[in-house]
This record gives sequence, C-alpha cells and structure tokens, in this order.
Amino acid sequence: MKRRTLLGLSAALPILAARATRAAAALGGSGHVGPTNLITDVAGLTVGEAHDTRVRTGVTILLPDRRVACAVDVRGGGPGTRETDALTAGNLVRSIDAIVLSGGSVYGLASADGVAAWLGARGRGFSMTKQPGVPPSPIVPTAILFDLANGGDKNWGLNPPYRDLALKAMDHPTRDIALGTAGAGYGAQAGALKGGLGSASFVTADGMTVGALVAVNSLGSVVVPGTRHFWAGAFEMGREFGGLGAGTAHVDPEDWGRAKFNPAARANTTIACIATDADLDADDLKRVAMMAQDGMARAIRPVHSPFDGDVIFALSTGRRPLPPGSRPLHVARLGALAADTLSRAVARGVYEATLPPGMGIPTWKNLPD
Repeated sequence: MKRRTLLGLSAALPILAARATRAAAALGGSGHVGPTNLITDVAGLTVGEAHDTRVRTGVTILLPDRRVACAVDVRGGGPGTRETDALTAGNLVRSIDAIVLSGGSVYGLASADGVAAWLGARGRGFSMTKQPGVPPSPIVPTAILFDLANGGDKNWGLNPPYRDLALKAMDHPTRDIALGTAGAGYGAQAGALKGGLGSASFVTADGMTVGALVAVNSLGSVVVPGTRHFWAGAFEMGREFGGLGAGTAHVDPEDWGRAKFNPAARANTTIACIATDADLDADDLKRVAMMAQDGMARAIRPVHSPFDGDVIFALSTGRRPLPPGSRPLHVARLGALAADTLSRAVARGVYEATLPPGMGIPTWKNLPD
C-alpha cells in the first residue's frame, strides 16, 4: 500500500510542478492593488463603522451580502471573542452573517447584539427549517480590543455604548472605509504610537482578490527602532503608507523600540479579517487565517504576546471558482498574499491615524525624520 501511494505521488508530481509553474508565473505577473485598496474590493462585502468621540471608542462591522464560509485563528494570550467556537472544525455552522471588530474590551462584545438584532429583523441568519414566528439566528463572530484606558469617558454605568454604536454602523454599510482614527481603531494605540483601522487589497494576475481589515492596538511597535520605517515597509505598494520602503537598520534583539511600557494583561490586541472572492471552504480558510498571522508578525514587534489578544478571521464570498484539482496550491498562494496584505493594512492603519480631541500620544506622521 505504501509503495502504491508513493508511485501515485510520483506520477502526480509533474502535474503539480506544472501547476506550480503557472502559479509562479501569475505571482510574477501583473497582479496589482485593488481599485480602492480596501477589503471591500472583494466583491460582496460592505463595511459599517461608528465611533463615539467622548468615550474614545468605536466599532467596525464587515457585512457580506449573504452567509459565507469563515474560519478563525487566535494567537494572542488574552483574547476577547464571541462565537468563535462555532467556526471550529466538526461543528454544525461554519458560516457567518457578519464579523464585528470592536473597542471596549469585554463591553465591546455587546456590539454583536446590535448586529444580530439588525440582521434578524431582516430575516438573515441560520435556520435548520423556517417556521412562522421563529426568527433566524444570525451568526456574528466578534473580537474586541482594549481601549478602556485611553482617557475617554467610560462612566457609562449600566449602558455601555456598543450595541447602539453597532446599530448606528449598520445604518449605512458602504464600500468606502475611513481608515486610521475610525471605527474599532478610533481609540487604539499601536505600541507608543496612535493606532488605528487599516485596510488593503491585492488582485492576482489571474483575477483573485484578497483583502485585509485590521484594528491595530498592539503591545508591540510597528516601526523599526530609532526610525520612521514601518516593519511592513518591504511589502508597501506605491506610497500607501509613506513611501519609505524597507528599513536597513540592524536591531538589537531586546530593543522593542516604540512598544508600550508597563503592559497589562488584555490591554492590547490586534484584530483582523481576511477576505477573498476565491471559492474556499472553512477548512481552506482556516489555513489562510493561520498563514495570515505571519503578516501580523512581519508588521508588529513583538506580537502574539501574553498581553495581546490577537485574532484573525478569514472568509470567502465564493464569487470566483477554482480550477479542478488546484485547491491546495491556491490555498498556499492566497495564504501568502493574505499575510502580505495584512502587513500592509497594519501599516496603513497607523499611517492614517490622527489624534482624537484631547489624546496626547505621538502619531506616525509627527515622528521626527
């Protein structure tokens, strides 16, 4: 049996090699940034955003136009999530109606209540069988970041603002996303710099689109110590985050540069979503999410610490079928592209950040040359 398996593999190798050659040609071809360089370049997606300037917090909601396959990968030591178990292999429902990224730490999980109510009122959600008078159950996985200590007014008593913010965000979902100090990134801090909401996209030479959306609130720094160069500089497309490109500095392994001082458990987190129009199932998307974590590692140093709650969702709108027999190779391609696109989105989120009224930390744009 083992010999037959090896012989079968040997026969398949030339075919796989030919496919790899074609994919490599595509990778080296005319791939380009999407029309808006946002996750909504993936067909079938819109985004809702809302923030509260007084509280210094916000929410961002990724809304597909129908239920889609989804997976999640959690690497941070202090995550805050909702309904991620539903995406685990072997479970009944591995598709979603929306994804929520929210500020507010544990209070921000209530943002999913508003999204679920909005979807349910429109008849959207999971149902085994439709019955009169029985509403569907919207599946709304959610990840939160900690922005409670950023100086905003958190004296909300019994009424945290997150459900209302989510409903406000769902009023006008759009393909046009505000970056930087917006949505879930409104009150975020990336190391010692103002963090924010970032997004980026890439379209392959053979027409597949990959997009990333991220709220950057990391313990680690996004810039090389002693410089303005983003760790993600090698992946920059054009001048999307300043045009400085890759840095050349040699870095001491113990020099974390503009990381946060005196970190606390659950006080940091980078939360993200990867999307593609390639027709991937939930198992494929799990691998894409895992590979995308490397993009976070290329853009933030250190990352996935005990003090971070780093989470990545990956979803597919399924608009672009894959050629028969090519799935594993395309999963590898899309995972690699997801990592690079997420690195760019992290840098864009910090590059575009501005200071909310009264907040007194540096932004990338006011760093010395």
